[in-house]
Amino acid sequence: MEIILKRNVEGLGVPGDVLKVADGYARNYLLPMQLAVHATERNRKQLAHKKRLIDHQVAKDRDIAREIAGQIAGVTCNLRRRAGENDRLFGSVTTTDIAEALRAEGFELERRVFDMGEPIRELGVFMVPVKLHADVVVELRVVVERESEE
Repeated sequence: MEIILKRNVEGLGVPGDVLKVADGYARNYLLPMQLAVHATERNRKQLAHKKRLIDHQVAKDRDIAREIAGQIAGVTCNLRRRAGENDRLFGSVTTTDIAEALRAEGFELERRVFDMGEPIRELGVFMVPVKLHADVVVELRVVVERESEE
């Protein structure tokens, strides 16, 4: 039986794949669990239409991400923190801190887009990757300076 997958099925395929499977597997598992639909002409046309819509939306999102990346490329994020001996911070600089600093400069980014790995724990200049889209990654310059003690 020919089917179109609606969801990712481990070992079988990803959504949108048109596959031939055993009749019993389709009738008893894939169709009742709503993991797939019959590969009729109508369902094929709907799939093609959905793919066009998704491709259009992905291209639009990519263009927006590239525009934001162009704006972020020239920005330096300056943070002041208390530090002890050997330029070690009391605490750390996290993705939330960077997102808040950028928000003050007019950029609304979620903390999840910053790909730091682990928090910054010392003074210095760091290049933090910002993943705005699957295809768009830009480096943000983060400068962590010593807070003046008064």
